[in-house]
Amino acid sequence: MTSNDTLARLAAVIEQRKGGDPDKSYVARLFHKGTDAILKKIGEEATETVLAAKSGDRLALVRETADLWFHSMIVLARHGVGPADVLAEMHRREGISGLDEKAARKKR
Repeated sequence: MTSNDTLARLAAVIEQRKGGDPDKSYVARLFHKGTDAILKKIGEEATETVLAAKSGDRLALVRETADLWFHSMIVLARHGVGPADVLAEMHRREGISGLDEKAARKKR
């Protein structure tokens, strides 16, 4: 089992639940509330990730990052994008200096 498999399975669960009953599914509830609610949750999780990193608590950092990734996958699904799309972009960037990649984006 690879991390790609885990992300693909999680994406499939999100797809399955996004149209479900908001009273029975957290994912369905977020989709029902709309994009702004999903984005607010990502902001909260990003802040909690930063705070965990600053505290030096490795377990908290891992858990908060998992929450951030999960909620990021929800917004990706909202826009018809999946983890494979993000992984493909990361693969494209592999071996490219971050400074060079950023400069290339500015030229586009």
